[in-house]
Amino acid sequence: MLKSKIETSSILVVNNIDETIDSINTFYKKSSIRIIRNIEKDDFLLVQASEVIKEAYICSSETKYIFLCGQTFRKEAQNSLLKILEEPPSNIVFIFIIKSKSSLLPTIFSRIPYINLRKFIAIDESDLDIKKLDLKEIYYFLKTNQRINKKEAKSIIESILLKINIQKICLDEEELHYFSKSIKLLELNTKPINILTMLLLSLLNSKNINLKYKNSYAN
Repeated sequence: MLKSKIETSSILVVNNIDETIDSINTFYKKSSIRIIRNIEKDDFLLVQASEVIKEAYICSSETKYIFLCGQTFRKEAQNSLLKILEEPPSNIVFIFIIKSKSSLLPTIFSRIPYINLRKFIAIDESDLDIKKLDLKEIYYFLKTNQRINKKEAKSIIESILLKINIQKICLDEEELHYFSKSIKLLELNTKPINILTMLLLSLLNSKNINLKYKNSYAN
């Protein structure tokens, strides 16, 4: 969330893109801002980049602030913006709003300074015992959390990851993919309880496979 007006072209790394967008009107006149994002997906595409360039060349007597917002930015979209970022038209300020520095190419960062507005959010470890995970525990956990929203589901996924770290459980690349896939599905508004079910059953299946492998190896 913005705490004050940003006057120069900048890259803002934030915790929540939507909350930051909501706070823009507090500091900027509506007539002076343009918010450009992909409303269907949180992926900034070439079509959004073209919209930025077109908007930047529309003359304005006052400073115009163009906000480029996205969870991810396609490489071709970023490359198409390089020239205008290096030589912006008069009275144009570009402000990127992203959640991670990895969203943008180094060539973008070389042209525009970034400001880290992310806050550390304390995460509580999950009540689940991942080492002793079974169908019964999964059933009761899902029953307890069947009415959670997207934000709460994200917190639960983060808390499970924390518990895995605390219990010193090693995850391979495929197992880590369960978590990144779950977050992406939440962003696409998939029902949270369905995502948690998929994640926990995947972890249980992986745990059982590893256990069988260990027992086989021991024998």
